[in-house]
Amino acid sequence: MQPSQGKQHPMQSIIQSPCRILVLCTGNSARSVMAEAIFNHFGGGHFQAFSAGSRPTGKVNPLALERIREQGLSAEDYRSKSWLEFTTEDSRPLDILLTVCDSAAAEVCPAFPGDSVHIHWGLPDPAAVTDDPGHARAAFASCFETLRSRVETLVSLPLQEYGKQELAHAMTRIAARESSAVDLEGIAN
Repeated sequence: MQPSQGKQHPMQSIIQSPCRILVLCTGNSARSVMAEAIFNHFGGGHFQAFSAGSRPTGKVNPLALERIREQGLSAEDYRSKSWLEFTTEDSRPLDILLTVCDSAAAEVCPAFPGDSVHIHWGLPDPAAVTDDPGHARAAFASCFETLRSRVETLVSLPLQEYGKQELAHAMTRIAARESSAVDLEGIAN
């Protein structure tokens, strides 16, 4: 995702709790919706997450909703929506723009309110696995678990001490470490 022309995203602002995250993907039907649910449930009250897409499909993938429900989370009220819904005059400022697919990360984004910082957590698209229902469910489970692990690792850090730069750095480092045995020493450094 490229910032819209003329808009800079300073990283020195202190994060107010909850940190407002907009999770972006092209279709807003799978990865971004699961990430929204995970941040809001497992985020320890540190985050208020939303999701949207540059070209929303108009429908949340049923396997994403199934996976959310299987984790004991509510799957109500999720919908595939445009990122333009977050650019209106009455939109509240955002702290983090989190892309979870490579195509959305490469797009020029609209001007969102606030001094948001862009982070990229690229993940394979589980909705692209269509050869077998069992394989598709396994792809959704893997994506969900990767996202949950990253959020749980993030929440284990002293987030109340972080400004946007430290949070961005921590999120980038967490995404770079795909193993479950993440060494937390030095993540924010």
